[in-house]
Amino acid sequence: MEIVLRDEYIKLGQALKAAGLVESGFMAKDVIADGLVKVNGNVEYQRGKKLREGDVVIYAGEEITIKA
Repeated sequence: MEIVLRDEYIKLGQALKAAGLVESGFMAKDVIADGLVKVNGNVEYQRGKKLREGDVVIYAGEEITIKA
């Protein structure tokens, strides 16, 4: 799955919601805080982590690639 950037970056919580992997920002906060989300192969705990072109997010067996 790909997310195309409209700006310079998208925040991790927003990306999960935009990809349809979570239903709300609250759910995104929980799954990130629980260590269930990886960014570029590393567990990420910051919901506000800025994702830029080329970043890869993995959650629940789904992979999201950030494109410009």
